[in-house]
Amino acid sequence: MNTASPARTRSTGDFARVNALLARGRTLATPVLRAAVDRLAPPMDTVAAYHFGWIDAEGRPSDADGGKAVRPALALVSAEAAGAPPETGVPGAVAVELVHNFSLLHDDLMDGDEQRRHRDTVWKVHGPAQAILVGDALFALAGELLLELGTVDAGRATRRLTSATRKLIDGQAQDISYEGRVHVSVAECLEMEGNKTGALLACATSIGAVLGGADDRTADALEAYGFHLGLSFQAVDDLLGVWGDPESTGKQTWSDLRQRKKSLPVVAALAAGGTAAGRLGELMAADVKKSQREFEDFDEAEFAARAALIEEAGGRDATTAIAREQHHKALEALDGIDMPDPVREELVALADFVVVRQK
Repeated sequence: MNTASPARTRSTGDFARVNALLARGRTLATPVLRAAVDRLAPPMDTVAAYHFGWIDAEGRPSDADGGKAVRPALALVSAEAAGAPPETGVPGAVAVELVHNFSLLHDDLMDGDEQRRHRDTVWKVHGPAQAILVGDALFALAGELLLELGTVDAGRATRRLTSATRKLIDGQAQDISYEGRVHVSVAECLEMEGNKTGALLACATSIGAVLGGADDRTADALEAYGFHLGLSFQAVDDLLGVWGDPESTGKQTWSDLRQRKKSLPVVAALAAGGTAAGRLGELMAADVKKSQREFEDFDEAEFAARAALIEEAGGRDATTAIAREQHHKALEALDGIDMPDPVREELVALADFVVVRQK
């Protein structure tokens, strides 16, 4: 799937630049992340190591996919945007990654997701209690790592992180509540996704700058970039949640449809009106009366038919347009920031990567 604007294409150089930034984020952040996880009491340290892909379910070393590390990469670049070396952003990069994974552990359990990154999720392997406890522990570690720096800027960074975490939790609560509603507006969906995804990406793109001593105007502009980037990221993720290839996403086919999620393609389709939207609305109204077990018993053809209705009603095209619009707004937010040209180019390249993801 290519959701890129026709005006922007990616060259081999763009791929190389982004891959280098992601690799740098992993290289600098992973040792600190591992050291933080080592602080956890057994068996939480082992459960967390499994979640991050460092070991398999039997405790043997593993090189499983630990994620793309977009947020750490953004945190390091944001430090450079403030004129600081990328290493300045490492504590922020790790703190954001800890919060992100706290949310994944809890979300997988709440959503009943059994697969993440091509492996069984923590709650399925180690049980719901460990998924909850390890998630809580990762959240606590995030604040601990930042506050241990003992600087005024670390305090500023911690305030931004805790605010973003509260919004993330608000977004998850909204997401769950929407599953039981027949009607959700596009505006409500965007508000939810702004909280659930935009807030933490906004923090990632400012926290390194804050640790590097950036003033609030610069940090706020970087947050705006990250917020709109988060909405673009989530719009693409919503497309993948309906039409993504399980081999690439690591999740089941029609994953968001299976969870009755009111994601952007669904909400936009219902808002469009017309025959396909009407039929989709009837099906979803009936879903509210079904148990989750009855719903899960649907065969693949039923989910495929719903995906076809969403596309026919225009939900896929509308979501692609939102991804592009938010990508444009993210880049506009960079206009008011005085930073070295190479750093600006890195932020543009990372934004392009988020919007044209093939996976």
